[in-house]
Amino acid sequence: MTESKISAGHAIVKSLEAHDVKRVYEVPGESFLDVLDGLYETPIETIICRQEGGASYAAEADGKLTRRPGVAMVTRGPGASNAMIGVHQAWQDGTPMVLFVGLIPVADRRRESFQEFDIDAWFGSTTKKVFVLDQAARASQVVADAFFVAASGRPGPVVVGLPEDVIREQFTGPIVQPLYVANGAVSAHDAEVLRAALAASTKPLVVTGGNDWSPVSAAALTIQLEKLAIPVASEWRAAGIVCSDSPIYVGSIGYGRTWDLKHALNDADLVITIGTMLGDVGTDGYQLRSDPAAQTIVVSIDNQRLGHFGAVTHQILARPDIFTEFLETADITAKSEWDSWRAPLRAAQERYAALPSTDSVDGPARMSSVFAHLVPLLPPDAIVTYGAGNHAGWAQKYVPTRQYPSQISTRNGSMGYSVPSALATCLAFPDRLVVTVAGDGELMMNAQELATAHQYGATPLIIVMDNGQFGTIRSHQEGWYPDRVSGTQLQNPDFAKLAEAFGGFGIRVEHDSEVGDAVKAALHAVQADGTFALIQVVVDPAVLGPDQMPAT
Repeated sequence: MTESKISAGHAIVKSLEAHDVKRVYEVPGESFLDVLDGLYETPIETIICRQEGGASYAAEADGKLTRRPGVAMVTRGPGASNAMIGVHQAWQDGTPMVLFVGLIPVADRRRESFQEFDIDAWFGSTTKKVFVLDQAARASQVVADAFFVAASGRPGPVVVGLPEDVIREQFTGPIVQPLYVANGAVSAHDAEVLRAALAASTKPLVVTGGNDWSPVSAAALTIQLEKLAIPVASEWRAAGIVCSDSPIYVGSIGYGRTWDLKHALNDADLVITIGTMLGDVGTDGYQLRSDPAAQTIVVSIDNQRLGHFGAVTHQILARPDIFTEFLETADITAKSEWDSWRAPLRAAQERYAALPSTDSVDGPARMSSVFAHLVPLLPPDAIVTYGAGNHAGWAQKYVPTRQYPSQISTRNGSMGYSVPSALATCLAFPDRLVVTVAGDGELMMNAQELATAHQYGATPLIIVMDNGQFGTIRSHQEGWYPDRVSGTQLQNPDFAKLAEAFGGFGIRVEHDSEVGDAVKAALHAVQADGTFALIQVVVDPAVLGPDQMPAT
């Protein structure tokens, strides 16, 4: 720790450096100018976004990708309200994130001053903690505390309020270094319970998920479970922990899964969740795995088991890294029944994910054709991102997830995530191809961040499913109110020209015969020309998903 005589705003930046923050996503505001000034001469990259929702989404995606809290900075009132969407996603998805919000001067509080709001009332129920810096001397400590809370236990969002007068005051004191975050452990009792449960099981199923993984722990888990031939399913929109090509991978639970996997979740005589819980989506609205006698072992550092549904036989309080280290030396013997139980589940997943034909048909462009042409051209370490909507079903079904992290998405069903998540992924992994899949309604919620992508050299391939509607909502609407379509239809711009206006490559595809050439041209723009590319795929509005099922 070093003694500093600087402003509190500059101390915050130095504290971010101490926490190894690589970049912050922000929309500037006069309420935190002293922090922006501190960022002027720093190795931290400042990514200037065009709307606070895009900034908070990008920071949340950064937290998913790196396991370090993603950082966003916004101004008071209107800026904070726009940023709420990323905070809610970080809360429901269990993503480490710290949002800094500029506030009015302390003397102006409770006078209905310009852009005043109650930061505790707004964010108190959707964050792990809300801090307000009321003493300049505590600036570095507050940053350290915020990062600790965001990363400890079940990861999640933390909000830090920065009164504009306080951050200009002098800070004298040490820059507080990162606080130790406990990782848990596998006790001797835990190990014995797990061994006994597996020894008695003939139909075990492992479910992986959450964001608390590293490439090392993901690879190590795959190796150990392949030796045992235990089937592994992924949490909805959290694939890639176990490679999708692995013989033990049997698909994703929740929306868009195989019927075989749905039944397997109920039929398994032992479910082991690692890094995640069995929640609403995974259990089809709290219907599956509802037997009070069901045997379930939860491996999670979250002692509150937030969001879990169903019985819990035992919990191992450990992060995935710790648990996979234990598995490497655990005395667990494979059983022949496990292989025979796993094989048909794997076969069902292989049939489900098999690519359609590249042969074109006489008619409108098809998303199935896009993925038939695209997937064989993807490098093994490609990363796919997507927001919420039926369009996501195509990516979930067809895009392989081979090297962690390889799938970044929104598990809270929040639209507008595609472009900001692709921006953050490109910046975090500049040497990997990033593909994002967007719906026409979903894209327009944060299309402005294409300007941010161009400004900072992010080069994702963006596939836009243009069916002229909020398709997921229409599918629900048709179920409840047949033949009464209302409030869901859209008139879209030319997205390809929009991409060009933002500085990228755009191509519009209306006929199925055009798909193959469009995919190759867009990939060339990304990989050879070094620009982002967008394919606008104008599809039949009646075809909502790869299985004609909604994927909210």
